[in-house]
Amino acid sequence: MGKKIMVIDDDEDILSILEIILGDEGYESILYNTGANADTVAQLSPDLILLDVRIAGFPKTGVEICSEFKSDPKLLGIPILLISAEYNVKSLATACGADGFVQKPFDITGLVNQIKDFVS
Repeated sequence: MGKKIMVIDDDEDILSILEIILGDEGYESILYNTGANADTVAQLSPDLILLDVRIAGFPKTGVEICSEFKSDPKLLGIPILLISAEYNVKSLATACGADGFVQKPFDITGLVNQIKDFVS
């Protein structure tokens, strides 16, 4: 397999769709339906993280997780794309230091092109 993409999203359907899309593009998927902590991410060493803003059942939002990851020296080199249906996802991404964002519902080609921009 190729580069590793970690997807953190509480929607099982989104996880399944992204696993198929990423697999078709030659990426290895690491799927989490709840949040993850910095130590776990550092251990898995993904090349990119797709992070949902709202994660049901997890005490932190994707924005809070993103901020934590971006302030952790072990994770500084890992790009993060927030993925959300929130109307203000662009400003949320900017506020937490994300490297970009993907608006839900997403265009598959646009998503793949954004991923390729970070993990070419």
